[in-house]
Amino acid sequence: MPKHIGIVGVTSEGAALCYRTICQEGEAQNGYAHPEVTLHNLSLADYMRSIEAEDWPEVGRLLLESAEKLARIGASFVICPDNTAHQGLNLVREKSPIPWLHIAEEIAALAKQRSYSKVGVLGTRWLMEGPVYTEALTAQGIACEFPNREVRQRISALIMNEMVFGRFAPTTRQYFQDAIQVFARNGCQAVVLGCTEIPLLIQAHDSVLPILDSTRTLARAALRAANP
Repeated sequence: MPKHIGIVGVTSEGAALCYRTICQEGEAQNGYAHPEVTLHNLSLADYMRSIEAEDWPEVGRLLLESAEKLARIGASFVICPDNTAHQGLNLVREKSPIPWLHIAEEIAALAKQRSYSKVGVLGTRWLMEGPVYTEALTAQGIACEFPNREVRQRISALIMNEMVFGRFAPTTRQYFQDAIQVFARNGCQAVVLGCTEIPLLIQAHDSVLPILDSTRTLARAALRAANP
C-alpha cells in the first residue's frame, strides 16, 4: 500500500497546487489511484505574525503542531510546500514525530541531476535573504544568485499582496520575467521558483531560463516516497 502523505499548508494557493499535483500525477500514473493525502493548515495570519517578526523558532513550532496532528491520524511522512517556512523547519526538523521531505533539498537534488552549476532564486524577501536555498544548493556544489535589495522587496510585496490571494497580473508576470532576464545575463543556468505561488504565475514558456518549480518538485518527491 502507498504511504500516507501529510501536507502542512501555509498559504492556500500553494498548498492547493501541491495537493492537486499529488492527486493528478498519481492518478495519471496509476489510473485514478493516488496515495492517501491529508492536509492540515493553520491560519496564515498565525504564520505571518512570526515571519514578519523573523521569529523562526515560532514558525517551526507551528509546523510541528501540524506535523503532530498529521502523525496522529496516520501520515507516514510530511511535506510543506511553503518555501519561506522552511527557515523555521530547519530549527525543529529533528523533533518531528514523522520524517519531512525538504523542499530546498529536493530542488538542489534536481539541479544537480540536471548538471546546473549556478541558479537564480526567486521568493519572498525572507526566503531570498535567509539560508534555506543557500545551504541546500551549496551542499550540492551549486552556486546561487538572488536579485538586488530593491527587486527582492518588490517581488516579496507582489507575492504577499497579490499572489497568495490568487491574483496573477500581467504586470507582475513581466516584473518576474525581467528579474529572470538579469539572472540569465549573469550566467545562471536555471531559475528556482522558490515561492509556492510563483509556478502559478511563471510557466516554462514565460522564462528565458529553465525553471525549477519548487511546488511540483516537492509533490513529485512525495509521490516517489509514498510508492517506494
